[in-house]
Amino acid sequence: MLKNKMQKALCEQINAETYSAYLYLSMSAYFESLNLKGFARWMKIQAEEELVHALRFFEFIHSRNGRVSLDTVAAPPTEWDSPLSAFEAAYQHETEITERIHKLVDQALEHSDHPTHQMLQWFVAEQVEEEANADDVVQKLKLVGKDGYGVLMLDRELATRVFTVPTGIGVDLGTAGGGAA
Repeated sequence: MLKNKMQKALCEQINAETYSAYLYLSMSAYFESLNLKGFARWMKIQAEEELVHALRFFEFIHSRNGRVSLDTVAAPPTEWDSPLSAFEAAYQHETEITERIHKLVDQALEHSDHPTHQMLQWFVAEQVEEEANADDVVQKLKLVGKDGYGVLMLDRELATRVFTVPTGIGVDLGTAGGGAA
């Protein structure tokens, strides 16, 4: 059974993951307004991923006989100065999520909560990937600068991103219409 303090922290992480999905949907809408469909797709898929993360925490809490308590999700920003500034914000956000995950790991260890510690290891590895993916786009945008042709080429590349729900994470999206977008 989860200790109350750990349960509360995991519920707060559900909120953070849901906010992440809102943020990336907002970024997707921003890119749609610029007619950068590939950038928009990349962010929409990122939002789907974040919802899967939230559901993973949700399912884990229930598997430990805990009770999920949901809170209000803050409204994300809706405008950025450029595609680069949007992706820099995404990268910064991912580093903040990484910090949150690391604090959860520390808390699980402090309470000798080995099942939670074990579950969080997936997120530790996932955050390495999340930061690298966002930073990859940041670096490419820095390379192309304001060159419209370069941005359009990158837009085409980002349009190829697909999302498949990872296996074995205990999330059933059958009722949420999940899967590849």
